[in-house]
Amino acid sequence: MSERNTLIRSLHDVGLAAWFGGSLMGAVGLNGAAQDEGGTAASRDRISSSGWAKWVPVNAAAIGAHLYGGGGLLAVNAHRVATQKGVAASTTAKTVVTAAALAATAYARVLGKKVELASSSDIEAAERAQQHPIDLDKARRQLACVQWAVPALTGCLVVLNALHGEQQRPSEQLPGMWQGLRSVVPFTR
Repeated sequence: MSERNTLIRSLHDVGLAAWFGGSLMGAVGLNGAAQDEGGTAASRDRISSSGWAKWVPVNAAAIGAHLYGGGGLLAVNAHRVATQKGVAASTTAKTVVTAAALAATAYARVLGKKVELASSSDIEAAERAQQHPIDLDKARRQLACVQWAVPALTGCLVVLNALHGEQQRPSEQLPGMWQGLRSVVPFTR
């Protein structure tokens, strides 16, 4: 009998969709618009930083929903992870890629905040930036790279989700569980 987990699956999938889509749109659309509309490097930084700062709370909610849903799915599918051949490996891969995407997202925020402070026209922010000087060109280059790493990593998560979906087909579950059981309990002929 099939057990439905619509809410946690929806949180997991919608959270990932927003995380992936928002990071891709930011890297392509927001940064591209800032490049087109900003006259100087500082004005481009201000435009881009303003947009990314507005995205932060939505992105945090999306990531939280994805992680909560992912934890719920792991709990309800623990038996499959333990017994079905291939599921533990794909779950481990998904966990590693999720950790990398989280790290890239956090690092992008740290770099983005540094660029935002260094390019700010606000006197108070400029004073804070002077207390912690950075190599602005280096921070911009790193930020550009890490902002592309996030959609690349979350895109990998979308692919791993597709693999998990395929592994849930009945035609995959029974043979996979049988092979998993045979690897744990040796049968003699």
